[in-house]
Amino acid sequence: MLTTEEKTKAVVAALEDIKATNITVIDTSKLSSLFECMVIASATSKRQTKALADNVVVKLKALGEEVIGREGEDSGEWILVDLGEVLVHIMQPAIREYYNLEELWSKAQAARPKLAPAPK
Repeated sequence: MLTTEEKTKAVVAALEDIKATNITVIDTSKLSSLFECMVIASATSKRQTKALADNVVVKLKALGEEVIGREGEDSGEWILVDLGEVLVHIMQPAIREYYNLEELWSKAQAARPKLAPAPK
């Protein structure tokens, strides 16, 4: 079983194999208990989004990792690959710009309340 960092590197390499663009990695470990990291990549067509998702699944399975699920393959505009602690979003540019996950998650990080120190 790969560490989160190793899994993330394998995902990025799989995306680069099929020429994904604008690959962004966001550490969400302090924001969500559901996953540790989010990888977002752009694709130029529905065909490429599907090819990218397929390549991520094939490469990660070859490394012994479990793919929990895939969503969005019918439309091909935004495909989510759930690898447990790593989520992969493969999006066409217009969809990516509209949902702007990078800004959404950075605002979540900034807005997260700071915990008061424990009383002594």
